[in-house]
Amino acid sequence: MASGFFAILDDIAALMDDVALTAKIATRKTAGILGDDLAVNAEKATGFVSSRELPVLWSITKGSLVNKAIIVPIALVLNAFFPAAIAVVLVLGGFYLAYEGVEKIVEFIFHRPDPAHKATVVQPAAAKQDEAGAEKAKIKSAVTTDFILSVEIVIIALGTVAAENLMIQIVTVSIVAILATVGVYGIVAIIVRMDDTGFKLIKRSEDKGFFATLGHFLVKALPVIIKILGVVGTIALILVSGGIFVHNIHFFHDLMPNIPSIIKEFVLGLLAGLLAVGVATLGKKVIALFK
Repeated sequence: MASGFFAILDDIAALMDDVALTAKIATRKTAGILGDDLAVNAEKATGFVSSRELPVLWSITKGSLVNKAIIVPIALVLNAFFPAAIAVVLVLGGFYLAYEGVEKIVEFIFHRPDPAHKATVVQPAAAKQDEAGAEKAKIKSAVTTDFILSVEIVIIALGTVAAENLMIQIVTVSIVAILATVGVYGIVAIIVRMDDTGFKLIKRSEDKGFFATLGHFLVKALPVIIKILGVVGTIALILVSGGIFVHNIHFFHDLMPNIPSIIKEFVLGLLAGLLAVGVATLGKKVIALFK
């Protein structure tokens, strides 16, 4: 009886050793997409009033965990019974990411806010309603984008353990999925609270000495970091989408092999985004005609 118990413990230990190794490899291979995920989600989780930053980030984090809980079992089932469907899902997701990235560029170039409208008086109740609506819309957009990026992360992680048994696949992919959410949104939480940390340092040091200098640096650095993340996040969306097309469509993979992959991925993502934005704009106009 005792020998059977210790044999089970030995099997569990061996499984954990295998999982630790495969999780390490999978995490390393997903590092690039995790960096893009961080840039994209940091940009989406900023721009709220201080009191709403962490609640909004928590809402997005919960949405991300739900996304992973949906994606992991579906990816495992598709990989086992219908692997061709994974490429189709990734390509469709690539078009969505390209649309998100290019739409930001189009909005910036053609639909910049008119300074003359900034002086418009808004009633407090209406302002709160608009803020609540904008907050919900941004959370929804962030969770949707997270879903597509999570699919990419899970598929890459699954690809590293495709030759392993089912138990190692399940545990490894689950670990990578959880680490992706905790790691990305943990760093985002640190970023969005930089200014509050800076103000506290300034107050406690009575605006004197090293900690006051550090506090002022954090306060001044946050707007710059947010702008940088906005640009990097937009570029990341386009690059990730282009990378999906290159890695899952043989024609694009073999197209112009002498061109650096990053340029090819950016161009493909940009073209796909322009196409998606054009189709979406046309669709909205058609729908408007029938209203």
